[in-house]
Amino acid sequence: MADLINLRRYRKKKAREAAELTAAERRLAFGVSKAQRNADDAAKQKSDAALDGHRRIREDET
Repeated sequence: MADLINLRRYRKKKAREAAELTAAERRLAFGVSKAQRNADDAAKQKSDAALDGHRRIREDET
């Protein structure tokens, strides 16, 4: 006798697999997550501020 298949579960499983493939492609296409982008921007701003703080001649004094 053949194995019984619940078609509702099968359709949902196929939809989840397709969504995961699409998500993987989009992750590769668009790069890093928003949280990582924000963290990188914050680190760059912090390093820029530290570098600007060590200037000998400030731009507003010239």
